Amino acid sequence: MQPQLPIDVDPNTGVWTTDALPMLYVPRHFFTNNHTAVEEALGRDTYAEILYKAGYKSAYFWCDKEAKQHGISGMAVFEHYLNRLSQRGWGIFRITESDPSSSRARIELHHSSFVLAQPGKEGKLCYMFAGWFAGAMDWVNDTAPDAARKGPPSYSREAQCAAEGHDHCVFEVSPLAS
Repeated sequence: MQPQLPIDVDPNTGVWTTDALPMLYVPRHFFTNNHTAVEEALGRDTYAEILYKAGYKSAYFWCDKEAKQHGISGMAVFEHYLNRLSQRGWGIFRITESDPSSSRARIELHHSSFVLAQPGKEGKLCYMFAGWFAGAMDWVNDTAPDAARKGPPSYSREAQCAAEGHDHCVFEVSPLAS
């Protein structure tokens, strides 16, 4: 099987793009080794907080760019986001429940790149994704045409991880506590 997403390479710069966004293509072990080294240096809680904020911002930006690029809106953008993440090798993502008006969603992740790259390691290994889903949900709500149906700001967390002995990982998006 070949990649299911468009990849263009600039012949002058070598920059890869997908849907007009610059991309990097790196081996999974390279990314995971860097990820775990920073986690060890900073501590998981500090690193998770940094990743949450950066991931939120990046997902929000990505959703905005992709909505304009493809002429899509609402939850179709969130679903497209998860599809692209799946196509890029992070794992297989699927929304199993969603209600943007209440800022709630449940996302399953099968074959997580973090779990596959760290066999035998236990715990919640996929926390890096949490901010991504809150960023996508908030983009959906911030751009909703009907203000009466917009949900409150959201928060996302990894509720279960395959590295804890489950079949798959689960992320829950819910309203941000005031």
